[in-house]
Amino acid sequence: MTDIVKRNARAILLDGDELVLIKRTKPGREPYWVTVGGGVETDDATIESALHREVFEEIGGKLARAELVHLITDQLEGGVGVQHIFAARLESMDLAARTGTEFAKPERGEYEVVRVPFTGEAVRELNLMPPELAEFLAANTCAITSVLNTPIREA
Repeated sequence: MTDIVKRNARAILLDGDELVLIKRTKPGREPYWVTVGGGVETDDATIESALHREVFEEIGGKLARAELVHLITDQLEGGVGVQHIFAARLESMDLAARTGTEFAKPERGEYEVVRVPFTGEAVRELNLMPPELAEFLAANTCAITSVLNTPIREA
């Protein structure tokens, strides 16, 4: 069995019919887009709690709902990296409340919050990273929206 050596929690973050992303601009590199999220830390109680923390750190956001919809695995030195991809609805956002250390380091580049229509066509026009996530998003916009629009049934 291969050990998981790194975990990330990322949000396919919807606000109405728009996808909320971060446009990354780094010196010497073409701009690219990423979903909101990041590494799971040892003091995160769950992967979903890591997602909520990351959404607050990166965009000052709170989630109304989050559902795990996809996993991406990467072979890393010493084991496997797993990216837990959640479909989520944005409840609120206050960019002035962002707390991530990356915002204080100009050498890390810019982190611009952008909104794009949540359609396969709009996603395909972006240099969204990682490519596996871009492909999943473009092929599953209807299914992702459906997951978030379907009420949770109590047993």
